[in-house]
Amino acid sequence: MSLTEEEKSLIETSIERVADIAGDPAAQVYARLFAEQPEMEPLFVLDRDGNARGHMLAEALDCVFDLLGPRAYAPTLIQSELTNHDGFGVPPRVFATFFRVVRDTFRDILGDAWSTEMDAAWEALLSDIDAFVEEQAKKYGMEV
Repeated sequence: MSLTEEEKSLIETSIERVADIAGDPAAQVYARLFAEQPEMEPLFVLDRDGNARGHMLAEALDCVFDLLGPRAYAPTLIQSELTNHDGFGVPPRVFATFFRVVRDTFRDILGDAWSTEMDAAWEALLSDIDAFVEEQAKKYGMEV
């Protein structure tokens, strides 16, 4: 990853501000995901209380924080979750869009507090995630 310390800080700050403003943003994130990728909603039919969605968002954010820091487990987590999601019929390109949905939802929540610098930092992170997902998908013979 080629993020600068300033970019990393901007991403962390944006996540912290979202938590301050919205608390748990899972409902907003999944509302956007289902609006953009309606074929994903039936996969959550058994998640009646939203716990699985909340857990998945928490894992995605933990993954982001790890990518901004030590990178101790995020690449392995993404690799294994690609395989898990492929088993549910979620193609890698849709899997990767989840991180974009998170960013877009956070941008909406922050409104005027979202800066062009935050946007650029998130875009750099998302480009790195997209490249890794594509690399892993190809490596494991998944349709990209």
